[in-house]
Amino acid sequence: MTERIILCDFDGTITKTDNIISLMKQFAPPEWEGLKDAILDRSMSIEKGVGDMFSLLPSRQKDELVDYLLHTATIREGFGDFVQFAKEEGIPLYIVSGGIDFFVRPLLDGYGPFAGIYCNEADFTGPFISINWPYPCDGECGNGGCGCCKPSVLRSLSIPVGAEVIAIGDSVTDLEMAKVADKVLARDYLADTCNELGIPHIPFESFHDCVEALREGVRA
Repeated sequence: MTERIILCDFDGTITKTDNIISLMKQFAPPEWEGLKDAILDRSMSIEKGVGDMFSLLPSRQKDELVDYLLHTATIREGFGDFVQFAKEEGIPLYIVSGGIDFFVRPLLDGYGPFAGIYCNEADFTGPFISINWPYPCDGECGNGGCGCCKPSVLRSLSIPVGAEVIAIGDSVTDLEMAKVADKVLARDYLADTCNELGIPHIPFESFHDCVEALREGVRA
């Protein structure tokens, strides 16, 4: 049987809502909306837009931000079963997120271990939050400014030749990953954009749908 690996997004995929958007709606001044729109219409890079959005938030609010998400973010139905399915099938599951470490890791606590968690990092040492980008675009990424560049992360992994790469996501941060994956499970913005660009994909709403899609792949 062909070996498989899974690269799964976090915000809006594992969680029901995009946590960066949730934070901005709750805590940021109105300027964040223009930055968000520029990211979505791809006139501004993800790295630039997300960095600028977080620079609107004072570092002293860190505990308040974390507490807000821990009490409001909801994990999508079936995620625990999906993690268990991947474990039973021996499929490495990587979380590859354009989100930020201070909320990604706490919200994933209790679901792992995972083959790896890749996300951006917040620096609270200055008066306003700044974002560090430990997984930038490599020389093969033609997009530039991805922030956490998911295709570059994929290329950095030790993947067996011929392994099937499965990408799961929902947003603009997942588009470049979807372009290089062998199988794409998509919802929301990513599903719409895959339709526009002719990228084959399987729609999903819950992780039970994802388990079923991957089981169908095994039976096929």
